[in-house]
Amino acid sequence: MFADRVLSGMRPTGSLHLGHYHGVLKNWLTLQQKYECLFFVADWHALTTHYDAPEIIEQNTWNMVIDWLAAGVDPSQATLFIQSKVPAHAELYLLLSMITPLGWLERVPTYKDQQEKLTEKDLSTYGFLGYPLLQSADILIYRANLVPVGEDQAPHLEFTREISRRFNHIFGKEPGFEEKASQAIKKLGSKKSRLYRELRNRYQEHGDENALAEARSLLEEQQSLNTGDRERLFGYLEGGGRIILSEPETLLTKASKMPGLDGQKMSKSYGNTIGLREDADSVRKKIRTMPTDPARIRRSDPGDPAKCPVWQFHLLYSPDEVRDWVQQGCTTAGIGCLECKQPVIESILAEQAPILERARMYEEDPALMRNIVADGCEKANRLAEETMRDVREALGLSYL
Repeated sequence: MFADRVLSGMRPTGSLHLGHYHGVLKNWLTLQQKYECLFFVADWHALTTHYDAPEIIEQNTWNMVIDWLAAGVDPSQATLFIQSKVPAHAELYLLLSMITPLGWLERVPTYKDQQEKLTEKDLSTYGFLGYPLLQSADILIYRANLVPVGEDQAPHLEFTREISRRFNHIFGKEPGFEEKASQAIKKLGSKKSRLYRELRNRYQEHGDENALAEARSLLEEQQSLNTGDRERLFGYLEGGGRIILSEPETLLTKASKMPGLDGQKMSKSYGNTIGLREDADSVRKKIRTMPTDPARIRRSDPGDPAKCPVWQFHLLYSPDEVRDWVQQGCTTAGIGCLECKQPVIESILAEQAPILERARMYEEDPALMRNIVADGCEKANRLAEETMRDVREALGLSYL
């Protein structure tokens, strides 16, 4: 329906680590080459679980944006902004709450999961219950049609699609819709008008999905249509009303293969992380003190790489010849554990080097980073307002 637009965000709840780099940021670097991308700091979302520690959010926000830029997120290719600096997120969240059944929020899988995991926090709050709807508002406000998520977040996207469909069903039947759609068809020109009607008939009478796809492509190519007419013709095509909020599609991302220092998934909650911008001496110390195969009590004891957390790092960082050297040396006790760890240390430090170099510029002159964010917030506000004009009109709130 719209040009491909990607939206993704991260909560500013602490320093980023290499798990974030391999699990999220490297994917962002690929996406920014292919699509229009909007990446945002989800500071309101941070408050849903960290409302008792708001003092950490501002500094975490600026540090995280530096991490993004240092990792290679390019402000000339992607828009970087802060959620709370675009008030329309909250306005759409409020308006969507008027039509959102309570049961829809309670059945989101992560609602009960997070309550069970974060038992030290009181999460029996309206904000925590409603955070999936705020996520939906984040997406729908920009009419983002592609959202990169892992499998565990896929239910949130389905929830957003349901909200979009419900909103369009309730509010898309504007007065005089048929007449307005007919007038919009004429703006296509005689040849394309005939083609649009033919494709619409083929889809509605015979369920021809190819005709539907062809008609959508036809509408996407039309530069002469304004946003309202385009939305009407998409809705008219499928036999409904005006499509005000578009349904996003899931861009499933692969689970991060970044292991933690103890062999579990790298996570702050496990205390097993290496920071994205951690200093070299600290990285060396952490890797050198990593646990290894328990069978290797003495240097002369053979081991099994599959039972050693260090091997997981070799799978991520080392070329085949180094892995072969590790396999041979470990199983025959030909190398010691410190020798095995040295290539991992070198690879991680090499990966961090350009990140640290890019970060230095923003650390020394924070105004550079703040100006990037200010420009991003301005663009995000402009895009959000385009959607809100249509939303307010549909709800009868577009007062003079």
